[in-house]
Amino acid sequence: MMMLPDRSSEVSMLTRRGFGGIGLATLAGRMLPEVAYAQRAAVHGTLPNDMVWLNANENPDGPPASSIAAMTNVLPESWRYHYQEFGAFYAALAHGEDLAPEQILVGSGSSEILHAAVEAFSSATRPLITVAPTYEGPVDVAAASGHTVVRIPLEPPYVPDLRKLVAEAEKAGGGLIYLCNPNNPTSTVVPKKDLAWMISNLPPNTVVLIDEAYIHFGDTPELASALGYVRQGKNVVVTRTFSKIYGMAGLRAGFGCAPPQLIAKMAPFRNNVISIVTVRAVLAAIAEGNPLVQQRRTRLIRTRRELLNWLREREITFIEPQANFLMIDVRRDAREFIFNMPPKGVAVGRPFPPMDNFLRVTIGTDRDMARFREVFWSLYRA
Repeated sequence: MMMLPDRSSEVSMLTRRGFGGIGLATLAGRMLPEVAYAQRAAVHGTLPNDMVWLNANENPDGPPASSIAAMTNVLPESWRYHYQEFGAFYAALAHGEDLAPEQILVGSGSSEILHAAVEAFSSATRPLITVAPTYEGPVDVAAASGHTVVRIPLEPPYVPDLRKLVAEAEKAGGGLIYLCNPNNPTSTVVPKKDLAWMISNLPPNTVVLIDEAYIHFGDTPELASALGYVRQGKNVVVTRTFSKIYGMAGLRAGFGCAPPQLIAKMAPFRNNVISIVTVRAVLAAIAEGNPLVQQRRTRLIRTRRELLNWLREREITFIEPQANFLMIDVRRDAREFIFNMPPKGVAVGRPFPPMDNFLRVTIGTDRDMARFREVFWSLYRA
């Protein structure tokens, strides 16, 4: 078990330009997330106009053409809330996952559902139990709310020891176990047999929260969705997003899937209503069905494989990825790349202590990755 990391040095590094002396730790709470994100984005100052953005696991394919047309068509009507359309929206999401509408909770991105789950199922006496490193949103919310947080370091090769997480829940008399699968930032997966064991051995008063933001990008048989456990009525919450495979990060749309009794406990902590523009974009995308997802997945895997082959040819170590990003071992402090690449036109991921020698890189277009290879190689061999 490890305590929450001291981020003071990271805060200082990320705030050396802009926003005066306001600390990232203060701004990363639930009230001003936009300011926190703006603060992070401002760190590099003036950047080239033709920047390649490989820093936030976004999908440069963007919204499909059908979604863009749907948004364009609804814009003149966006003066209305259109609440009457949300019933059909819930029904469409449920149908796509073979669930009932009462097993769905829509959020402003899947992050809102993650936050609601943290508030509903963890507390000062029922810890949030997760791995390190992983996506920090739930950890930040829990810490800001005074909830106990337990972080278990990943085991080689960067996979969670689920038995340790279950043991912590049992010791506390229950809690919330959070997993990102595939994990951010390591791009590794929870082996499906381990996931099955954990669900079968959950202590009483324990809920599992599984963030499947990157589930569509995996190409290993070890990666399995946890939605089947939701259908079985287990104490499992699965979150999905339209930010990644569907290329709608700026539209803020996601949803949670869970048994109705868990949805009912999370719903009071959901604060936002997504716009009708976003609703229409999502409906158009999911109407295209699996062919759209498979087309984008195939393109991503091909581009990712080309980068991995390039790295292998140069004997550069990386963690085998199953998401739309990967971690590269640069064999020195990765901040050298994080701060020196943007002025050359390529933005990459932030630091992820204690993996100080690893650089997180999003998989972009073929042209993006050619630019990345050029800039990265110039620094790596320097």
